[in-house]
Amino acid sequence: MQIADKYSPAQIEPKWYDYWMRHAIFHSEPDQREPYTIVIPPPNVTGMLHMGHMLNNTLQDVLVRRARMSGRNACWVPGMDHASIATEAKVVAMLREKGIEKQSLTREEFLRYAWEWKEKYGGVILKQLRRLGASCDWDRTCFTMDEARTESVLRVFCDLYEKGKIYRGVRMVNWDPAAKTALSDEEVVFRESHGKLYYLRYRVEGTDRSVIVATTRPETILGDTALCVNPADERYGWLPADARVIVPLVGRSIPVIRDGYVDIEFGTGALKVTPAHDVNDYMLGEKYGLETIDIFNDDGTINDKVGLYAGQDRFDVRRQIEKDLAAAGLLEKTEDYTNNVGYSERTGVAIEPKLSMQWFLSMQELAAPALRAVMEDEIRFVPEKYKNTYRHWMENIKDWCISRQLWWGQRIPAYYLPKGGFVVALTAEEALEKARAKSGDATLQLTDLRQDEDVLDTWFSSWLWPISVFDGIRRPDNEQISYYYPTHDLVTGPDIIFFWVARMIMAGYEYRGEKPFANVYFTGIVRDKIGRKMSKQLGNSPDPLDLIDRYGADGVRMAMLMSSSAGNDVMFDEALCEQGRNFGNKIWNAYRLVNGWTVDDGAAQSGNDALAVAWFEQALGRALRLIAEDFRAYRISEACMKVYKLFWDEFSGQYLEMVKPAYGAPTDPATMAATRRFFDALMRLLHPFMPFLTEEIWQDLAPRAEGESICVAPMPEPAPEDTELLARFELAREVVSAVRNIRNQKNLPQKEALTLHVIADENYPAEYAPVMRKMANLTGIETVAEKDPAAAAFLVKTTQYFVPMAGKIDAEAERRKLADELAYCEGFLASVMKKLSNERFVSSAPEKVVANERAKQADAEAKIAALKAQLKALS
Repeated sequence: MQIADKYSPAQIEPKWYDYWMRHAIFHSEPDQREPYTIVIPPPNVTGMLHMGHMLNNTLQDVLVRRARMSGRNACWVPGMDHASIATEAKVVAMLREKGIEKQSLTREEFLRYAWEWKEKYGGVILKQLRRLGASCDWDRTCFTMDEARTESVLRVFCDLYEKGKIYRGVRMVNWDPAAKTALSDEEVVFRESHGKLYYLRYRVEGTDRSVIVATTRPETILGDTALCVNPADERYGWLPADARVIVPLVGRSIPVIRDGYVDIEFGTGALKVTPAHDVNDYMLGEKYGLETIDIFNDDGTINDKVGLYAGQDRFDVRRQIEKDLAAAGLLEKTEDYTNNVGYSERTGVAIEPKLSMQWFLSMQELAAPALRAVMEDEIRFVPEKYKNTYRHWMENIKDWCISRQLWWGQRIPAYYLPKGGFVVALTAEEALEKARAKSGDATLQLTDLRQDEDVLDTWFSSWLWPISVFDGIRRPDNEQISYYYPTHDLVTGPDIIFFWVARMIMAGYEYRGEKPFANVYFTGIVRDKIGRKMSKQLGNSPDPLDLIDRYGADGVRMAMLMSSSAGNDVMFDEALCEQGRNFGNKIWNAYRLVNGWTVDDGAAQSGNDALAVAWFEQALGRALRLIAEDFRAYRISEACMKVYKLFWDEFSGQYLEMVKPAYGAPTDPATMAATRRFFDALMRLLHPFMPFLTEEIWQDLAPRAEGESICVAPMPEPAPEDTELLARFELAREVVSAVRNIRNQKNLPQKEALTLHVIADENYPAEYAPVMRKMANLTGIETVAEKDPAAAAFLVKTTQYFVPMAGKIDAEAERRKLADELAYCEGFLASVMKKLSNERFVSSAPEKVVANERAKQADAEAKIAALKAQLKALS
């Protein structure tokens, strides 16, 4: 290899990814090493790479690559989620473009189209992740609806049913009218909505009086079956015990019931009760035996049960019914009103509470070990603040509605008998056996049984993910699950802590008797630089592949890592990508600089270079220890910044400047070998963050065999710590910095050699004199006994240093400058003395304030004395 003149990510990145794939660098099989396992949060099969994926997968890749280089058998399992609702919507839209309606197809015909769509368009995101450098074991790619995962899901359903944890019943569910399916509570997003509060008149039967009822959903009067008031509400004491009222427009007579549930302060204190379309009304209906009237079709239109507004959309009816109520004199008034409304997390439409026959999973028993594991830190959350969120949800957990009214997904393995009842079985053949036994009818045939039309919630497959990817449900004792499970780290967003994280923990304890992962690292939300959440609607979400094209994957990875810390939102600025790309250029150019040095094989190592090598060995060791501690604490962003500063400031800004030979001069073999050794160590340390660039340089650093890769090179080990050496070098570095500051202040060029005088004490790093001479461009460092008032002075700890200025500055200009500074200091001292001469101030001000003023006096007096001495020396 010959390293190119310019750093070109577009040339090196595909080359090395192909190399890694060709040599199966990322593939893992069980062996004698300690495993390190991560399962990817499976992206939707419909998904395209976005900035959230970039953050999440960059973090996972950093962890996996570092584990691989730490000698562990690293296995990162990729895969996709079949995403029932999203995928079915995509397929329905595709069919519509072809002029085909879903309703015109059989289930089997629709699924053929769905699988065709999946094979053609699905999984694009996994290919895109390769551009990022994701070091997944692609041979292990799983799909939540592939054969092994589907059988695993069905086995779990059957098992939980046999255990009595899965049941079927009519319950109030969250209904998505767009997807025409029930949703779990976790799939409902509540957000503030601006609407109206409608005040309706319910005429009391046998009187000319009315009860005014406030509602936000006037269309649901069609399903009203009672009116409820609080028995403690004196406003309704006039109502007879057996009072009935007439539902406006509908004309239905309904009873007035009294219950403490009603909030006296809300609206008028009277509540319309619609058991079919409000979860609290449903509970009142159960309590008082009220009739339940479902007024909605599955698509959110009004059905014909009442004979009004049939076929019209619910929101169209809301607008129309307001007009009709007003025309009939049954609308008292309306008010603007803001409340929280539930929306489908997938389709974005307003949820409709609906009574429906569904399948549910009882969660109380499953939740207990999962709650304990997190609260007792058997599973560690990073950051810990999410433990409280988790605890609150788990302690108030509700049964999980696991059925969905869709065709794309795992079909529920329940089979209905011709004369009533059902059986649950893994296969149709097994179902037939059970049906014959249950019915006592040995003549039953498969054609007599009808399988449940619903599919299982997508999360019912992904909650098994850490187990099912290793086939641990079907074959619980197989070598793969025994070796790789439990997994080590899970990297995910806190938005799916209930959807996915909690449920995986439950499944882990139910089916393996142990945790599914040891640590959960929660990422933040990616926002733009002014704090807005990135979205297509706002147009503030860049295309990740476009960023990679412009800045390289390594540059974009650095941008993501430099701006993120666990649990905190990421303020992403494209300028960070440029910073990441510039860092790549810095590394590239530093390597080319070193490569350009010639070596004199007979040259001995100078004292300066030997000191520089010894110091950087320690600086590298210190960084290695601190970075290892950051990784143990999952401070990945901080670890990234330490590597960045180590290379940019310590290695490039200090070490290379110290050992760089004079222009045209050679270096010695020992210094060159040490420098290349340091470069090798730095590339290995940096590799998890910037995999492509580091592979390119590492391959060039020494002859490598085909198939060798930095991906599996060991992490560098720190040398034994010498804190004294580091502390002494820091003193020398401060001296160099102070001399450079004097050059800037006095306008002295860097190429002009200076002399340094020092009144030496225990804090003078005499052993680093060669380094100070070279880095500060000094002709020499002389030890003196007395101060030189004409010299530019500075202090490092307790050591006094002086740079003689004779003949180097314009004396008159320096006198003017010192005189101006003296006048300022004398004026400042006068203002301080004015305060301190005020007896009232001294006696009444807090002691700390007075002491601060006296310290200002002492500092000003010392500064004035020093300035006067310098002026005297110049006169």
